[in-house]
Amino acid sequence: MSQIDCPKGKLDKKKFIEVYKQFYPTGRADKFCSHVFKTFDTDNSGEIDFVEFLIAISVTSHGDIREKLNMAFNMYDIDKNGKVDAKEMEQIVTAIYDLLGEENRKGENSPSKRVEKIMNKLDLNGDRSLTKDEFINGCLQDDFLKNLLAPNA
Repeated sequence: MSQIDCPKGKLDKKKFIEVYKQFYPTGRADKFCSHVFKTFDTDNSGEIDFVEFLIAISVTSHGDIREKLNMAFNMYDIDKNGKVDAKEMEQIVTAIYDLLGEENRKGENSPSKRVEKIMNKLDLNGDRSLTKDEFINGCLQDDFLKNLLAPNA
């Protein structure tokens, strides 16, 4: 990114998606990027400023595993109510599939089946949603889920 890309030192959602797509040229990054953008646009300005961008880069590349899983949870919690329900999880899993160009979405690999398995494993209190603790602790105990839900953790 250069001064030409971000003349005011801020990245709007459209430019953020353009930049992010460069890392996933064969996938469809739009949906996933929208969730990532909302997570990093901490002041809800519609732009990511340099400080927000640095925090995002720092956490995703250097943060400890709990910080990375915390960030992943915040991205999954689309309505920001402190819990991730199956509908939110399915939106993110579908976005990840799009990003990675995953074509096999049938049977056990369908987003809904994948989410059902995740919820069954991580939803300890049976309320059909995941708290931040359930999400983080569940991912810490299961490498497969950690790699699926927070690949950079």
